[in-house]
Amino acid sequence: MSKFRTQAPWEFLLSASRNTLQSYELSRLAHAANLKKEITELLDQWLQETTAANLARWLIEQRQRAVAVAGEPQGPDAAPSNGSAASDNLFAEHFPSPTNFGNGS
Repeated sequence: MSKFRTQAPWEFLLSASRNTLQSYELSRLAHAANLKKEITELLDQWLQETTAANLARWLIEQRQRAVAVAGEPQGPDAAPSNGSAASDNLFAEHFPSPTNFGNGS
């Protein structure tokens, strides 16, 4: 991660000519625009990955419900039924856990 400068270079800015200040302003605006573009791309990626993970979680839960309703044993690739999943910790603050879903918690 890059180091952020929190203060403007005051000595330079106070002694700079108008053209130098204009050049400095344009360079800072260009840098800000580049950062905005990077942030937008990262947010888009984050949204796609989160959506894919949520879809996978939903499919897992749908299959578990179908198995429970049908009363059939789970297939060989099914995880042990201990009531937790890898994403339970990741999404715990955003979604109710499968064990608490539907009981008002």
